[in-house]
Parts: sequence; C-alpha cells; structure tokens
Amino acid sequence: MTYTYTVTAAQMVLLGLLAIWEIAWKGVALWQAAHCRQTYWFATLLVVNSAGILPIAYLIFGKDQKRLGA
Repeated sequence: MTYTYTVTAAQMVLLGLLAIWEIAWKGVALWQAAHCRQTYWFATLLVVNSAGILPIAYLIFGKDQKRLGA
C-alpha cells in the first residue's frame, strides 16, 4: 500500500502564518533576554520551538526576574 498526502493551499498559508507568528515573538523575546543578560532564557528560547507560547510566557513572566549578582 502506498499512501500519499497532498498539502492544500490553505494549509500552506496557515503554516506560513504560524512561522511568521513564531519568528516575531521569538525575535522580541530573544532580544529582551539578551538585553537583560539572561543566558539560560536566551538558550532555551533559541532551541525550543513552541509556536510563540514560550516567548510570550517569557515576555510576561521571565523578563522581570532580577539578574543574579546585579
């Protein structure tokens, strides 16, 4: 048996919008983490792809944490 799957135009548009959403949130969160010198957050945000959920969580909760030694 051979199974084939075709991707519709609507699915491609949805995937493109999801990619733009992820890149926008990730860019803002990465910039903020680098600016605050939060290396663990920066590395996590850089590696984990979460459709914008982790960057939004960081921007709401994580950026207000005080740096150790500051």
